[in-house]
Amino acid sequence: MIRSLWIAKTGMEGQQNKLDAISNNLANVGTTGYKRGGIAFEDLMYQNLRPAGSATSEQTQLPTGLQVGLGVRTAASVRNFGQGAMQNTGNNLDVAIQGQGFFQIQMPDGSTGYTRDGSFQLDAGGQMVTNAGYVLQPGITVPANAISVNIAPDGQVQATIPGQAALQNLGQIQLANFTNPAGLESRGGNLFAETAASGAPQAAAPDSNGLGRLQKGFLEASNVNVVEELVSMIATQRAYELNSKAITTSDQMLQRLGQL
Repeated sequence: MIRSLWIAKTGMEGQQNKLDAISNNLANVGTTGYKRGGIAFEDLMYQNLRPAGSATSEQTQLPTGLQVGLGVRTAASVRNFGQGAMQNTGNNLDVAIQGQGFFQIQMPDGSTGYTRDGSFQLDAGGQMVTNAGYVLQPGITVPANAISVNIAPDGQVQATIPGQAALQNLGQIQLANFTNPAGLESRGGNLFAETAASGAPQAAAPDSNGLGRLQKGFLEASNVNVVEELVSMIATQRAYELNSKAITTSDQMLQRLGQL
């Protein structure tokens, strides 16, 4: 079997994986807090036909060897945690993070999820929850008679209560950060989960310890650049076509060999 058939096949698989990542980015161009993903490649092992430095005589050696590459494989998925644009919504419970950090969300199984999506709402008990009903941690409960809610850049949450001149403190929003955010596991629903690669979460108040500050009435848009994704899609398509052409050429060479 001609090696080029297998090599080109690995190239087509790799470009298909890249196109999958591009398609997912474009599908989530309007997703709040979404961070664009990508693919990292690495070459496969090489067949060493003539090792470099092999003796060609008693006194001479090969200056270079003869190696044949065996293709490519998808090494990892990568995620760009660059800042997304701030979109003004005017909603008192919408909060965007300008800088580093994640909101902490209590999952139904008791674990903690992490998100950049700050589109919060109130449940029947007045707790601040995500669109899926998961509770923000530490918990913030808004009284039913509250006229308005104010969220300060440092995460302090206060409410205006009828008959009270002073604002009532409701709690403090905390953010979490990781040594390696790229190591977080995507769980869907705009949520990430801690892994051994991400490191343990380091929680603190916003606008402290290197964490970002909060902006009330704003949401962070996806950081997907549509133009860049389209350019990458065209390049991926061309690379896929070239690998398929290599398979066609190899097949034609095999046909010619069979005619001898």
